[in-house]
Amino acid sequence: NEKGHKEAKRSDSEAALASTEEELKLTQAQLDKAIEYYEKLKPTCVDSGITYEERVKRREEEIQSLQEALKILAGTDLS
Repeated sequence: NEKGHKEAKRSDSEAALASTEEELKLTQAQLDKAIEYYEKLKPTCVDSGITYEERVKRREEEIQSLQEALKILAGTDLS
């Protein structure tokens, strides 16, 4: 009876191992695709060739011009 119990436990362990290995393969495939996508996006997102200060200045200028446009559209600045 002990032998049957050990065989059943071994069978369960082997099934769990196979399931875990399959899950690992799927997870690794997802990771590989995510890394590939990241590498494709990286040049446009990370290395824009513009310093942080320049980006902040451009964003502030953009916000200012949008605020002016909003005033014009709202009719509060008709000068």
